[in-house]
Formats: sequence, C-alpha cells, structure tokens
Amino acid sequence: EVQLQASGGGLVQAGGSLRLSCATSGFTFDGYTIGWFRQAPGKQREGVAGITSDGDRYYGESVRGRFTISSDNAKKTVYLQMNNLKLEDTAVYYCAADFTGSTWYYVSHAGMQHWGKGTQVTVSS
Repeated sequence: EVQLQASGGGLVQAGGSLRLSCATSGFTFDGYTIGWFRQAPGKQREGVAGITSDGDRYYGESVRGRFTISSDNAKKTVYLQMNNLKLEDTAVYYCAADFTGSTWYYVSHAGMQHWGKGTQVTVSS
C-alpha cells in the first residue's frame, strides 16, 4: 500500500523558512512523480512543486525562486524547502504521488494517484 506522510509544517513569520518532508512507503522509489500541493481556505488546490524519479523538477509560478523540491532516495523522502515565506503561502500542504508517467502539468491538474494527509503552514506578519 502506497503511503505518504507529510510533516514539518508550523507557524513562521513572513520572510522565514520551513522544510516540509514527505516520507513514503509501499512502493519502489522509482518511476514516480511526487508533488507538493497546497490549499488555502476558500481557494482551489494549487500545485506547488513536483519532482520525478529522473530528477526533473517543476515549480508553480508563485513559489519559483523561493521553494526547492528535492528527494533522498535512501530515505524515500521528498522535501520542500520553503524560503522567504509570504502571508499568501499559508495553507495546508499535501504531498502526493503518481506512477502513470504522465507529465507534471497533466497530473498536477488532473489529480495524482495517491495522497497523504496534509500539514498546516501558517505565515504570520
């Protein structure tokens, strides 16, 4: 069974940093696309960043240059380093995995196969 566990959220002041972790299990850490998504109250879910097992990385426009996605194959964990956080980054963050081989653009809009529970990120002024 594919499992994803997001952690690392919290309360941080604007301009600060957080690192989210997505611990995975139940699948061979290969042939995947793993992404971070977020959803703020009253807003649609947004694809924040994605990474493939080939090392390709993708970022949403609103976070490019501030967030970095990475993976540790030995730990089967994907990270999201978030720097220079802004008030508008406040949301519940989810990690998700897909193994269909579809493009990031497709899966980030159409939906990923497996989802973990979210972790709350709150940015204060």
